[in-house]
Amino acid sequence: MVMFYSVLSQLTDGYLLLVILLSAAYGLIIGAIPGLTALMASALLVPFVIFMQPIPAVAAIITASAMAIFAGDIPGALLRMPGTPASAAYTNDANGMVLRGKGAVALGAGLIASSLGGLISALVLSLAAPSLAKIALIFSSVEYFWLGVLGLSCATFVSGGSLAKGLVSLFLGLSLATVGMDPVSGIPRFSLGSPDLLGGFGLIPVLIGLFAVSELLRNAANPPRAEALPSISGPILVPSLINLWRHRLGTLRGGSIGTLVGALPGAGSDIAAWISYAVARRGSRKGRREDDIGASERIMSASAANNASLGGAYIPATVFGIPGDAITAIVISVMFIKGINPGPTLFLNQPEVIYTIFGIFFIANLALIPLGILCIRGFGYILRLPRAYVSAVVLMFCILGAFSVENTLFSVGLIALFGLLGYVMESNEIPLAPAILGLILGPMIEETFMTTMLKSRGDLSIFFDREIGAVLGIVTVAVWAGVVLLQIWPKKKLKSKPIG
Repeated sequence: MVMFYSVLSQLTDGYLLLVILLSAAYGLIIGAIPGLTALMASALLVPFVIFMQPIPAVAAIITASAMAIFAGDIPGALLRMPGTPASAAYTNDANGMVLRGKGAVALGAGLIASSLGGLISALVLSLAAPSLAKIALIFSSVEYFWLGVLGLSCATFVSGGSLAKGLVSLFLGLSLATVGMDPVSGIPRFSLGSPDLLGGFGLIPVLIGLFAVSELLRNAANPPRAEALPSISGPILVPSLINLWRHRLGTLRGGSIGTLVGALPGAGSDIAAWISYAVARRGSRKGRREDDIGASERIMSASAANNASLGGAYIPATVFGIPGDAITAIVISVMFIKGINPGPTLFLNQPEVIYTIFGIFFIANLALIPLGILCIRGFGYILRLPRAYVSAVVLMFCILGAFSVENTLFSVGLIALFGLLGYVMESNEIPLAPAILGLILGPMIEETFMTTMLKSRGDLSIFFDREIGAVLGIVTVAVWAGVVLLQIWPKKKLKSKPIG
């Protein structure tokens, strides 16, 4: 009881609540700018939080990252330019709803699902962190390999139309992922002698180019009839609550997937979003629909996974001191500097600190709803400006976002190159999503495969020796076999159908 009052007194401290409010506004602004990610928002806070007390310092990063993940949905829906990599999974669905005059409904659905997903992960984090962290630590390179290959299956689910075109896009992404240093031997490959390519193609410049710059090129080539961009009109909260009840199972499923994927070190919110989106698109009756109801189901499922993965990443971070992603790596560094040593002893020596951190998750995700509505309305006013002015400002932010990631003009050239590539791909109805998925998962799959081969000295049976790895392997093979059969079966049925 004494600890409860201690935690409650810290959570209701005026200074802490002010830090959360300011960090929330900062995270929303950063996340809504294409190219500026939640990771960047967290990293830029470090010089400021280093002078704060431990709890407010951690609260600032937790709040800013949660807000930035959601805010990436706003330019994705309104401009078809995802603000963060995690928003790319459902950009087309959200933008389609905006073009049909359902902008408030689309963004409201993502907002309420993001908040609920964050609350789900915070609840799991508070109640079951030690148990889930132990499961995450069981995963070896074998399990991560199968998880990555299973993630590639999402490409067949999110490509929508032609499987062949989806695979073309996927293999393009996987090919791009091979550029740079070999993850095991460290030997440069496909770098064309350029030092800028030794690190490979950065995800952010590629993402900005394929989605944002290609969209600007498409608008320039086929200017829309209306001078202004689609506006956000109508209520946000009430339709969002209706959608939450209608898609409650999909949202809970997305929150659960996001928490589990986030608990795996190195997985991240973008992988969680893609997996949840793919499950909703093919595994849900509503998610398979191509109308607003189906789009809302997919948006809410993936949005819930986005924010839930943030809480999931704190499970191994707080219990064992192992960062679940790059953001928690920053948080762990700040905690060490402030004299807080994350790990099992933290629950014994400073339980009020760890449960205060858990409480901050609840506050941040509850604050996301009113602050997110204000952010959506604010961007709605900005987008009432003529499209030509908005496009020029967006292009400027795209260039700044790409440059700020690597601090080189080479990255600016990359967004132009991939912008042209994205324009050509979409002109030929080749989906962009599988290419991004291949670029994200390619390095993880290659590294885990090579590491496993080195451990087994080339014996492929190691991929089925471990129980969890064998289960994941069988599921992956079954998924791919099912995809092939679904493509062959309709053709055979069509041939066997009598004519006339």
